[in-house]
Amino acid sequence: MRRRFRLRACAAALGAALTLSACGANAGGDAASGDDSDAGQGSAPLGKVGVILPETASSARWEGFDKPMLEEALRAEGFDPDIQNAQGDVQKFSTLADGMIAQNVKVLIIASINSEVGGAVAAKAKAAGIPTIDYDRLNLGGSSEYYVSFDNVRVGELQGEGLVEALDGKKGAEVAEIIEIEGAPTDHNATLFHEGQRNVLQPLYDAGELELVQSQPIEQWNNQEGGRIFEQILTSNGGEVDGVVAANDGLASAVITVLKKYGLNGSVPVTGQDATAEGLRSVLRGDQYMTVFKPVKEEAEATAKLAAALAEGDTAAADAVAQDVSEDPKGEREVASVLLEPYLITKDEVKRVVDEGYVAADEICAQDLADVCAELGIG
Repeated sequence: MRRRFRLRACAAALGAALTLSACGANAGGDAASGDDSDAGQGSAPLGKVGVILPETASSARWEGFDKPMLEEALRAEGFDPDIQNAQGDVQKFSTLADGMIAQNVKVLIIASINSEVGGAVAAKAKAAGIPTIDYDRLNLGGSSEYYVSFDNVRVGELQGEGLVEALDGKKGAEVAEIIEIEGAPTDHNATLFHEGQRNVLQPLYDAGELELVQSQPIEQWNNQEGGRIFEQILTSNGGEVDGVVAANDGLASAVITVLKKYGLNGSVPVTGQDATAEGLRSVLRGDQYMTVFKPVKEEAEATAKLAAALAEGDTAAADAVAQDVSEDPKGEREVASVLLEPYLITKDEVKRVVDEGYVAADEICAQDLADVCAELGIG
């Protein structure tokens, strides 16, 4: 059996080919709303493509990054995109999919809430002769033949590496105590993030160099629940913790809110992911040690190129785009994939995210952070 991932150089090469141009992540135009007007179709030789995003509650990335970047990339390939968000509602996700299938979209792009609903939607689309792409999250046991995301094990490894770097030299002879606040157990990406984290941290746990207090997945990536559970774990540990693995910036923010309550923010390193404006502000303040930058524009462009090939019925061209392989353990299959490279962002690297156009300087440099941004050359 082939490895889960082929050489990461494949993803890096694709990333280089999909040239990243600066764009305002939060200033993108509104996505298509399903309007079947002739104007939309007239400028879209490949016809309509459907995209369903999962929610907005856990991360700002879906509306701030993915929606405008997918719209731009899909239009550039000749599609009329209909991009909708299910807002965490499984029934709404299914209803949106039914509507898009009824419109006979050329391709359906699925960023699912969970594998069950994503797999069911893919099966309906397949029965209607519509190809599907799993976007960002692989639907375990599903039927999509293609998947576009980042190397999610590597995302977790970066979080582990960031935490170890932050703790280096801070505890002396004492063993640092770690709490892990993980993503939704129904999201396969969360499983991969945890796998990557443990690739780095488990040897240190086993060697007694770090001590794991508790590792807790959070249903639906619910930030409020994540903060509540983190506070319970913290108080049960005597109000002490030396480092926190938070699986994304939303959960990191919830953790930081609790740490502030106990006067621990800034002294306890916290990880994150998605390089959201809120997460980057926390990194600049020193409340969050790092985040993971995933160039969503590359993900959107790869998805659009793959969708264009599928709309034309050109599987050879699709396979040329999706040169990586992901394991679907539930479906006991391998899925042709595009797996892009993520990047660790600490305070000194925040400028990169701004320079590449994902977050505007004025979103993160206002008021108390103006001097920090000036020092780092952000602006």
